Amino acid sequence: MSVEEKLKAQFPDTVYTALAPPDRHPGFKYKGFHPGRVTQLPRGHVKEPGYQAFPVDVTWEEDQAIPMRDGVKLYADIFRPADESEKVPAIIPWSPYGKVGTSTLDYDNMGPWRIGIPYQHLSGYETFEEAVDIYDTITWISEQPWCNGSVVMAGNSWLAISQLNFASRFQHPNLKAIAPWEGLTDLYAHQVCRGGIPKPAFFELILRGSAGVGKAENIGAMAKSRPLFDKYWEGKQIKPEDIKDIPMYLTASYSTGLHCDGSFKAFELAQTSRKWLRVHSTQEWHDLYRPEATDDLQRFYDYYAKGYDGSVTKTIVERPEEQWPPAQQHIRRYYLDAATQSFSAVKPVDSASIAHEGHSLTASSDFTLTFDKYTELCGRPFVKLYMSSNVKDDFDVVVQIRKVSVSGELLESLNWSPMPAPGPKVPNVNVVKHLGQQGMLRASHHVSLQPRASEDDVPVYDHRSREAITPGKIVPLLIPIWPLGVVFEAGEGLMLRISGHDMSLPETESLRLTAPADDNEGQQTVYTGGEYESYLAIPVIKG
Repeated sequence: MSVEEKLKAQFPDTVYTALAPPDRHPGFKYKGFHPGRVTQLPRGHVKEPGYQAFPVDVTWEEDQAIPMRDGVKLYADIFRPADESEKVPAIIPWSPYGKVGTSTLDYDNMGPWRIGIPYQHLSGYETFEEAVDIYDTITWISEQPWCNGSVVMAGNSWLAISQLNFASRFQHPNLKAIAPWEGLTDLYAHQVCRGGIPKPAFFELILRGSAGVGKAENIGAMAKSRPLFDKYWEGKQIKPEDIKDIPMYLTASYSTGLHCDGSFKAFELAQTSRKWLRVHSTQEWHDLYRPEATDDLQRFYDYYAKGYDGSVTKTIVERPEEQWPPAQQHIRRYYLDAATQSFSAVKPVDSASIAHEGHSLTASSDFTLTFDKYTELCGRPFVKLYMSSNVKDDFDVVVQIRKVSVSGELLESLNWSPMPAPGPKVPNVNVVKHLGQQGMLRASHHVSLQPRASEDDVPVYDHRSREAITPGKIVPLLIPIWPLGVVFEAGEGLMLRISGHDMSLPETESLRLTAPADDNEGQQTVYTGGEYESYLAIPVIKG
């Protein structure tokens, strides 16, 4: 029984969409099917002018058949040293995005200035490319005459998700290490229905960019038809706590709108004792090809796949910590005051309220906090808001933390340096410019809040149930915000923005909205002070 047949049997409403064949896809750079073709690429070979030259002679085997236990054959491209006098480990990047630059998802069209990745840092043959198939692939590769029996996995995004999924379900004696460099672990909570709010656009983009001879599961359509968490979404969860004994080198960044929470969760929950997390300040794709990052990854692989002597903990370290969040973190509350649109260390005595249009791309209620001394935040913030909506029996709430300069200007973070253009001329997309971390919640899901051991614990929802809210009724909403790491000098501060729409910049230009996409109607009102204990909880490590 095929995967499609199994899903249809368990979930008859599963939506499948036909893919465009690779040779007819308008953006796919299909090179044809060439099983058994072998090409010798000499040292110094350059795929196209400007790309990185090969440092050694390489044998390129195209569309090499790898048999699976169910009789299916997968076809992979293999790049290996032409000199076969020494057996070598193998690195597997596993994804659905095509091979050797065929995909529509390449750095030339994924963001401005190729995400700051110079052509010289790429060979041009990189792939952006389940669990049982991965197991059989590892077995086959480890038995090849050129392989020393050691296999490692690598990659970002889907390639990271594939690693985490496999390591949480299987252990393979030949898999020596993994390096999931930023990926989600909960498709529902981390992306497609974050906060219980369906967000199909990104997955529709991925589906449009995919090619094949069959059909693909339409995750965006399923988010619309199954807005509550259920067995369907549970089957797509990865459980990092089941990763027991595999060396893991993870990365995480605060600027990604796709993988931030999943990257930190994977590190926190994985039970292997051999795990390292490097938190960087750049865009996740940009970091992948920084020479210091790839050199560091090679040291990690050499240690576990080749048995080289040397300290595996010799990583890029600016500030070492024994855990994340840092042990010195403590939660500090600041109470909202709608009368002044500011914060105070104690709850205001008098109640007040402020309202904004819920169905809008610009409207928000904003509150500003100024730090009187140097302050560092690191960890997961959250808010508690007393809110109502005056028209419908449900409403979506999005909150965002922005950094504010001494002069009161809202600041933006450029995702790498140096940028080819000054800040004002940098395109307004999240892959190059980050505004601040967000949290979101569909208000009717407040009844699915899970028990907390402490009032300082970050709220967690199972999103399995909802309860309609009478228009005008005031309800308390606890909203988790994705992890952040921010430094404030004395006189700088933050602004908490509350709205009914996603306030982040679109990941790419093609995802930019020209009209509100939310289901809100009417006004949303925030209540503070008096009987309304609305507050922001921030993770402080210094200050």
